Amino acid sequence: MTQTAAARRPINRTTLYFFGALGGILFGYDLGVISGVLPFIGKTWNLTGWDKGVITASLSVGAIVGALFSSRMNEKLGRRRTIMVAAVIVIIGTIAASVSLSFALLIISRLVIGVGIGFSSSTVPTYLSELAPARQRGAMGALNQIFIVLGILIAFLVSYGLGPSGNWRLMFAGAVVPAVILLVGLIFLPETPRWLLANGQEEQARSVLKSSHGNSVNVDEEISTIREVIRLDTESAKTRFRDLWAPMVRPMLIVALLLAVGQQFSGVNAVNAYFPTMLIGLGFATQAALLSGVLLGITKFLFTAWVVFVVDRWGRKPLLLIGNVLMVITLVAAGFIVIEVHDVTTKGILMLVAMVLYLVGYELGWGAVVWVMMAEVFPLKARAAGMGISSVVLWAATGIISAIFPIISDPGALGLGGSMFLFAGINVVLFGLTKWLVPETKGRTLEQIELDLRGRHKARAKAEAA
Repeated sequence: MTQTAAARRPINRTTLYFFGALGGILFGYDLGVISGVLPFIGKTWNLTGWDKGVITASLSVGAIVGALFSSRMNEKLGRRRTIMVAAVIVIIGTIAASVSLSFALLIISRLVIGVGIGFSSSTVPTYLSELAPARQRGAMGALNQIFIVLGILIAFLVSYGLGPSGNWRLMFAGAVVPAVILLVGLIFLPETPRWLLANGQEEQARSVLKSSHGNSVNVDEEISTIREVIRLDTESAKTRFRDLWAPMVRPMLIVALLLAVGQQFSGVNAVNAYFPTMLIGLGFATQAALLSGVLLGITKFLFTAWVVFVVDRWGRKPLLLIGNVLMVITLVAAGFIVIEVHDVTTKGILMLVAMVLYLVGYELGWGAVVWVMMAEVFPLKARAAGMGISSVVLWAATGIISAIFPIISDPGALGLGGSMFLFAGINVVLFGLTKWLVPETKGRTLEQIELDLRGRHKARAKAEAA
């Protein structure tokens, strides 16, 4: 089916956003499934803490590679086709992981999956933000995070269901299902109007605007605004990654990188990937630990869904700050629980409560809001490159936390309690940086954000010249 045909067919907006955000399930499932797999492959191959860190972080390393090339693919193929390529890569890597006969082959398979996840994670937020009306963009962008946490929850449920049999290969294979649905669904969906107009396809761009925005948009006015931004971009040289450090774009790049690093250094992936392993280390049975993971997944899903209803009313920045406060309190509590509580059952229950409340704070702020804002802050010309580099940094941060957590949480190092205190301290720093650096973007079109950015840059340049 051709791009034109897909663009001209009336598209139900619910269908549009559902399949657009479905890429998040790939992201979430492959992040979450490792928590259920580790207890079984750890015994099968006698894995050390370092080995567990490597297999968990391998997904992130592959995602860095995918994110590095995502910008070029976005500009050349478009947002939609880039996500389709991502789905194909994930399918190939998942099948390979499911039949791997050695630890080395499993790492290579996870690297391949990571490449597809890197393409998807840096493209889906852009796809959604460029399709959504300004008043709904926060909610639509938050759909990406809803699907990420839904993917994590599904992975936890699959791991719990397959726990008695220990069939970790089927746990991995589950990722094929959302990847195939995503691939098939995108065949029938359009490209974004901004990419279409930038590539001389105005008729298709108008059709997509009508399908995705309904009667809420003045199509002529929207086309005119997008065309003006494209004209301004065309007058300047072709964007390179180093152009993201240009004075006009630099402040937004710093914000995006702060959000990318902060999301992972807040400690969330240590919880997502290792919580069942933590509980097993504290004396819990494997199946009970996997069930606790399911409870965490349900918490993540419910509070991420709630953020959809408040992100465009409360604003992005307040949610980030509230999330930091909750995470600091619960991480400090978790540290004291590990160190001071000695009864195994009591310790496990209190840790579960602390981590549930920790994830409430994370999903309120640094979960959905980060992906929304990273796709909002960059100018159109720099958006693909900006999302690419931001995703690279985010995945690098994910890989670092995934690799080092089994090492720093070892009793011979900081221990689990000390690791909780470390993450609490990082969240205190993130609170201060967010308060100081992060702007509010709710209720403004992407073009308004960009034109305001250009206006402030010109005003600053004039003041310096005077």
